[in-house]
Amino acid sequence: MAVENWVAKDIEALTEFRRDLHRNPELLYDVHRTAASVAERLRSYGCDEVVEGIGRTGVVGVIHGQSNTSGRTIGLRADMDALPIKEETGAEWASTVAGKMHACGHDGHTTMLLGAAKHLADSRAFDGCVLVIFQPAEEGGAGARAMIEDGMFTRWPCDEVYGMHNRPNLPVGEFTISEGPIMASVDEVRLRVVGQGGHAAMPHNTVDPLPIAAALIQAVQGLTARSLDPMDNAVVSLCTIHAGDAFNVIPQEVEITGTVRTLREEVRTHIEERLRVLVEQTCVAQGAEGHLEYIRMYPVTVNNPEGTLRAARAAQEVAGDKNVSLDMPASMGGEDFSFMLNEVPGAIINIGNGPSAGLHHPAYDFNDDVIAWGCSYWTTLVRQRMPLA
Repeated sequence: MAVENWVAKDIEALTEFRRDLHRNPELLYDVHRTAASVAERLRSYGCDEVVEGIGRTGVVGVIHGQSNTSGRTIGLRADMDALPIKEETGAEWASTVAGKMHACGHDGHTTMLLGAAKHLADSRAFDGCVLVIFQPAEEGGAGARAMIEDGMFTRWPCDEVYGMHNRPNLPVGEFTISEGPIMASVDEVRLRVVGQGGHAAMPHNTVDPLPIAAALIQAVQGLTARSLDPMDNAVVSLCTIHAGDAFNVIPQEVEITGTVRTLREEVRTHIEERLRVLVEQTCVAQGAEGHLEYIRMYPVTVNNPEGTLRAARAAQEVAGDKNVSLDMPASMGGEDFSFMLNEVPGAIINIGNGPSAGLHHPAYDFNDDVIAWGCSYWTTLVRQRMPLA
């Protein structure tokens, strides 16, 4: 019940690699340097196949075990992209790119999977095939979907697929997971209230969209409270308002943007339908036009029951039973690993990052002490799922 011994000889190089990624963050699909670094190392490790450009800038490495009597393939996924945030960590390895930083730990996720890939390619101590998946554009770009649409699971069919994400303020050496809906769907909404603009001194000659927008915002806050079963979870947050350019002109229209999060696809559909009626009818009642653009981004992330237990068993072997929780509360944050789980059964687990600022915070940094735990988790999972006879 400990970090595996093999990690010790690689930890210094892995830590420096992680910090190099942190110094050089890249956004969405524009992860060319990161992807090239990953591919170069996978080739140097002796992976049987390394393919770049899957889903635009994704990288896939294929590692065959000592035998393949099982005929099974397991996918392991890490994300590579950073965020458009100005870093405030003060670390010596802080971002050198203005306005960009690894504020979610994807630099650590990539490093941990690379460390595991090196050991798996060295030892080959498993029966089957491992697919190591390095994905771009998790932060709002649906890179997982792009890799799937580019034929990843057709070219390399997987029996199971697993992901891992760090969790700030969960102690290092602890893991947490649960089955079922674990993270919310992520949708973007754009509401437009179109009235009739005019002189601010003569509002009776206008259809002022601002008070209509205010009424709409208030009405949306009651959408989840009064139209959903109290046992269901949903969040509708309206976050921006744009209207007008002058202090004495009533604008023609108001645009409001926000996000919708749910933990069941049925609730997601219900919210979209109710929101559309609410926008249109609230505006019509006051002589304006209401328009809703509802953009479905990421589906609900649902951990397969068997995949959850398998992931937990691997974590328990590494960290001990008492350091693995199977009742992690669901989060209304989103994760595009959901697309992969909709194609292949599996699960995503959280690994403790220790005391730290929260994800997407300018003072956040991935804890390098976690690297060894994550590498050990990945290789243990492979060994358990595809043991040699």
